[in-house]
Amino acid sequence: MRFEKWQALGNDYLILEAAELPWELNAKRVEWLCDPHFGIGSDGVLLLSRSDDPEFVADLRIFNPDGSEAELSGNGAREAILYLRRHGWTDADEFAISTVAGPIRPTITGELTCSVDMGKASTTSKDFPSGGPDGRGTVRSAGREWEFQHVSIGNPQCAILVDPVELADLDLELVGPEIEGSTLFPNRTNVSFLAFDGSHVRARIFERGVGETLSSGTGASGAAVTAFLRGAASPITVELDGGELAVAIGEDLSVRLDGWAEPVYAGEATPELLAALAEQG
Repeated sequence: MRFEKWQALGNDYLILEAAELPWELNAKRVEWLCDPHFGIGSDGVLLLSRSDDPEFVADLRIFNPDGSEAELSGNGAREAILYLRRHGWTDADEFAISTVAGPIRPTITGELTCSVDMGKASTTSKDFPSGGPDGRGTVRSAGREWEFQHVSIGNPQCAILVDPVELADLDLELVGPEIEGSTLFPNRTNVSFLAFDGSHVRARIFERGVGETLSSGTGASGAAVTAFLRGAASPITVELDGGELAVAIGEDLSVRLDGWAEPVYAGEATPELLAALAEQG
């Protein structure tokens, strides 16, 4: 079993091709692969397979390190997109891939860069069923109430505006889990804390099924949409712990994410690792 490890702003994924797997990729195997001690170690797994639909170059499934499946990942999508181009799945600069969240349409802009049409964000979704049209609400965590903006951008985002000083000092591992698992969000939620000045957003991300991360493309998109709804002009630069992403937002809340991704290393699983994974059926 061959694999590659890619990273984007410190958000790293293992990329696997479904046709090469000797077994079905299940939650236990994902957990084992992502474990840095027993497996390879990563923030998640990207599984690519040939699509039956000629519209799509590939079908992409995205798994969190706890074995749960994510609808979409901005960083993971860029890694998969650039992997597909590098490995000859397509030679087109513009194409489409299928995800659980729906089609995404990238444009290759360089050897390690691409621009991704993420579709339209929404302030209403099944992931915040009690929310009103504006997607605003309050959630309790760490003994206090937090005002938030719900944004659906392929997956659920709970964006919370805070003071820049408070943002730097926040203990996300303390505050994040209770918000992620709030009964307001039946499918759990990703959480971003942000402060903005003009078209510059500083954000920290607590990712569903992961915890605090160096970066998140959909988290950056949710934070940018939140700032846009409060007067920030597009395009918006989102500064994350792992680096910066550019997010362009249309009046209809269409989102385009520009950024980079790069391979870290390629490898082949040993017979011992394959045997351990086979036992995780």
